[in-house]
Amino acid sequence: PCGVRENAARRLRRRRSAPKQPSMLAHTAANAAHLSSRTPSRAQLTRTTVRSTSVRSTTLTRAMASQDELKKLVGYKSVDDHVRSGMVVGLGTGSTAYFAVERVGQKLASGELKDVICIPTSERTREQAESLNIPLCTLNEKSELDVAIDGADEVDPALALVKGGGGALLREKMVEVMAKKFIVIVDESKLCKGLGPGFPLPVEITPFCHMHTLRTIAKLPALAGCEAVLRMGSSSNNKNDGDNIAVTDNGNYIVDLHFKTPIADPVAAASQLKNTVGVVDHGLFVGMSYQVIVAGKDGIRVAGTDGEAAWW
Repeated sequence: PCGVRENAARRLRRRRSAPKQPSMLAHTAANAAHLSSRTPSRAQLTRTTVRSTSVRSTTLTRAMASQDELKKLVGYKSVDDHVRSGMVVGLGTGSTAYFAVERVGQKLASGELKDVICIPTSERTREQAESLNIPLCTLNEKSELDVAIDGADEVDPALALVKGGGGALLREKMVEVMAKKFIVIVDESKLCKGLGPGFPLPVEITPFCHMHTLRTIAKLPALAGCEAVLRMGSSSNNKNDGDNIAVTDNGNYIVDLHFKTPIADPVAAASQLKNTVGVVDHGLFVGMSYQVIVAGKDGIRVAGTDGEAAWW
């Protein structure tokens, strides 16, 4: 009996001293903890997404800032080079012309310019000029201008333009054709080999029987192959951003002509459009540019009078 008790005691001591094996539940919990340590938490995923979005937003913002800076450079240079005290100045419309108007306001406020009176080419430009205390008049008071400054949607090597993306083409042309110098300000993205494919050609038409006029325009020989689209939504862009027909400052409609190939003869196209009953005016500005100031990655270059030949 003593031997039996001793053997039982030894077996009990061995069981107590042996290492414990983890239970199935403990093993599962350990695996879950290991996986959890390797799998990003919801908070970590959110932080990663925010950082990625932030990088993309920063890149886009820098690109936009760069584009705006180019527009500012040419806008300021046009005023610094061509506007003097005592002048009558035409103020264009659009995101590039905005900076020219801003510069005129700055130089009047500082006293560097005096006795300047300006003619705006749209209600938007008029509002901006008034906010800067720029003296204004219309063509009714001043029919002759010393200089007009405006942007363009396309510029070809002959310095012919497509304008009117912002819907102000009629007032722009009425003012700018009366200037001794019409200074065009653009960034290099607006330069093209031929007008048409890069930007739709706007045509301002009367509301009366507008679909008839649209069809008539599309059949003009010099515009063969174009697709005529009635502008909808805001008149200040051609993005079709509304359900109602776009209406200009003059109460008219706009037809945008889309081309797949360049307009072969802009002079003939301009003439045929102007001679179409129902057309008020069009966005071809041919033979009007005195100088084109271009901002690009290599700096500012000037084409036209007192500048170099078109390099594009």
